[in-house]
Amino acid sequence: MADLPEIAGLERYPLARRGLLASGLVSGLTLATTRVEAQVITTDTKGLTAGEVRLMAGSDQVPAYYAKPDHGGPFPIVLVVEEIFGVHHYIRDVCRRLAKLGFLGIAPELYWRFPDLAKMTSAQQIVQEVTAKTPDSSVIADLDAAAAWAAGHGGDRGKLAVIGFCRGGRDVWLYAALGAHPDLTLRAAVAWYGPLDGPRTPIQPETALDVAGKIRCPLLGLYAGQDSSSTPAEIAEAKARAKAAGKTVEIIVYPDAPHGFHADYRPSYRKADAEDGWQRMLAWLHRYGAG
Repeated sequence: MADLPEIAGLERYPLARRGLLASGLVSGLTLATTRVEAQVITTDTKGLTAGEVRLMAGSDQVPAYYAKPDHGGPFPIVLVVEEIFGVHHYIRDVCRRLAKLGFLGIAPELYWRFPDLAKMTSAQQIVQEVTAKTPDSSVIADLDAAAAWAAGHGGDRGKLAVIGFCRGGRDVWLYAALGAHPDLTLRAAVAWYGPLDGPRTPIQPETALDVAGKIRCPLLGLYAGQDSSSTPAEIAEAKARAKAAGKTVEIIVYPDAPHGFHADYRPSYRKADAEDGWQRMLAWLHRYGAG
């Protein structure tokens, strides 16, 4: 099987040597990278409250990482949806970057039900044995649980947004259409690349394309021109379906960027495009009342 865009340029090392924290969160990068250490962004916790928590999603205890300013509030809530590799350094750092800007960022570990993730050495295996077996209903429930927890711990119930990367970009479309805790107001969504189409199964019955006309908040899509997981035709179709349904959608395509261009721990990182996308994301959140 050919490499998926999620792992282009990565070396495959056993994830088990990184291990899992007792909380269920991935403790390190699930795949090692080569020659990218100098570009990795690390945001400190000065002025922040940050750490790991357990969320209640029905009878399940979902591990998550959060970060928020250590005083003031209530803070706008941003749900951060992981890639397929777990809530590792990069996703946690995104939460801290948001917290430095006055948000409460929270990232639930959507794949905590699959402890063998730590032993998997390729994205193909993760897709086949983890993401393909994770019901969309549990993803929505876990994100709702994260939103509810945040609202009870310093978050603003009236200012909720969702952002996601890679597979998380797909989940952003689904959450914008199907999720949102009934007591909270979802204001905005931002999808950073990720698949728009794909197989439909009993536990994953709809794709991002299928729900594009059902989204319930303004959605910004930040896509990569050199990404086989979301073709130009699919990107155009998603926008067209949303627009035809009267939805507010803006799509930005970075023509020379590969999949994962925001992931600073990977060779796919493109600094200029990542920074431009980040500023567009922040402007989108503020424009639609989520900031």
